[in-house]
Order: sequence, then structure tokens, then C-alpha cells
Amino acid sequence: MKALFYTREFPPYVYGGAGVHVEYLADELSKLMKIDVRCFGDQDSKSDNLSVKGYPFDNPIFDGADDKLKSVFKTLSTGIQMNTEPIDADVVHCHTWYAHFAGIIAKLCYGTPLVITTHSLEPLRPWKREQLGRGYDASSWVEKTAIEMADALIAVSEETKEDVLKHFDVDESKVHVIYNGINLEQYVETSETATLDTYGVDKTKPYVLFVGRITRQKGIIHLVNAIKYIDPDTQIVLCAGAPDTPEIGEEMKNAVNAVKKTRENVIWIDKMVTKEEIIQLYSHAAVFCCPSIYEPFGIINIEAMACNTAL
Repeated sequence: MKALFYTREFPPYVYGGAGVHVEYLADELSKLMKIDVRCFGDQDSKSDNLSVKGYPFDNPIFDGADDKLKSVFKTLSTGIQMNTEPIDADVVHCHTWYAHFAGIIAKLCYGTPLVITTHSLEPLRPWKREQLGRGYDASSWVEKTAIEMADALIAVSEETKEDVLKHFDVDESKVHVIYNGINLEQYVETSETATLDTYGVDKTKPYVLFVGRITRQKGIIHLVNAIKYIDPDTQIVLCAGAPDTPEIGEEMKNAVNAVKKTRENVIWIDKMVTKEEIIQLYSHAAVFCCPSIYEPFGIINIEAMACNTAL
């Protein structure tokens, strides 16, 4: 048995839960079978049963395109490039709409059975029109086409399964619920505090922690706007980067700056931190806050719980 993964995210380029999911899934499945991963990037590695090949996303041919459509055009182009090398896998497994077009091409051109894991669904993320403009219609079409032609679908929660059946024309027998998971040997409470020192977190006072991308979906602006209601002696640590759009990045910056006028204990870590750093931040937080307005299965929540942090 051999499986081929199509995914936008794969280490070292992971910025969200889907990337974490694919990383662990590839590692575990490679203990049982051969796994090929084709992803966005410049990766090129082989070890035992796992081979990883990255394909370029940034192509100068799209430099003149509308800013909101560039990522859609680049995504579709990369999906085609992923299929230029022959496929000898028994099954193709796609993750997120960014990889679905590659899966569509693989099924049509090579006849390879198609499996899709639904990490989130475009009909439930209408704010993406702010990010993609009419490109949201394209991403929605790609997702709908892939889901409805797939041979099997994996939903990461029971609610996600219900959403798939509600919004797409699929046979319920094709939809299987497999929950997200993490490596509990990695995510363990630690007494190490070097990361807190690095980012200026006062170890003598409690802090509320947020981890996630700067996007409407994650609800971080709601949290920032609620900081004024949080006890003034409580620190707020916002581990937030990769804004969906320059506009929401600016909105986040303005909201944080407004809060900092009345309190100095708001710490914004504006980048993607390492696993070691995030485990330390989880472990010492008084509470982890997940203010998402849509979260099919928030991996960040089980990461925090694994570090014995209140959620």
C-alpha cells in the first residue's frame, strides 16, 4: 500500500492546524506503508518510507494579477505542477482546498482513488471573500468539486461530518469521522521558562495565552477588544502571526496599540514560534483562550490540554 499526500503545508512551512495534522499523520502512516508528500515549497527529502517533494508557489508569471486573485492562480498552478510527475500511489489524500485541485487532476488524469480530509469548509468561512474577492468563488468551486467526486471523505469531528452532508451532495456512507490528534510524547508540561524570559513574560504573574493566525476565523480581534475586561494584573500573551490580509494585520496592530495605552502587560509575539517555545508558553499559562468563531477541531486546544493548561 502506498499513499500520496497533497498538502499546502508541510514542515518546515507550517502555519496552521492542517499542517500539524499532516506532519503527524505522515509520520505515523510511514510506519505502516510508503508515503509520498507533495507540498508547496522547496522541500526535498527521503527517509525510509517517507519522501517529501515541494513545488514552487511563487511564480513571477502571476505578478501582474489582481492582488486578491494571485494566491488562487498560484494555487491552481501549483496543483498542476504537483501532477507532472507520474503517480504510482494506490490512493491520493488531499488536505485543505489549496491541495484539492491537485487531487481533482490526479483522479481525472491518473484514475487514482481520491480521499479528502475536511479540515474546514468554505461555505462556513464567508469572511474569506475579504481575503480573496471573487477568488472565494473559485476556492469554493474547487472544494465542492473535489468533495463531491472523492471516493472517501474524512471529517475531523461529528459536527464537521454534519456540515459536509448539509452543504455538499455526498453519500453519507463515504464520510468517516477521524478526530485530530497530537504526539503526547512531545506535548508534555515543562518547567522550562527560557521562552518566557525571551519574550518578556513576568513569571510571577498569571497570563492568558492565545495561539493562532491573525484571521477572522480565529476571533483574535474579539479577544483583543475584550482585554479591557480582564484583571489588570493579568498578562495577555498573543502568539499571533501570518495575517490573512494586510488589512486585518493593520486592524490587529491598531487594536493592540489601543489596549497598550491603558496597560503595559500585553505581549504580542508576531511570528510563528517553535514547538519547544509554544510548549513552554502553554505550560505556564494560567488559561489558554480559543476565541474562534469557527473551529472544526482546534488542535491548539488539545496541545494546551496536553500541557495541563486550563482552556
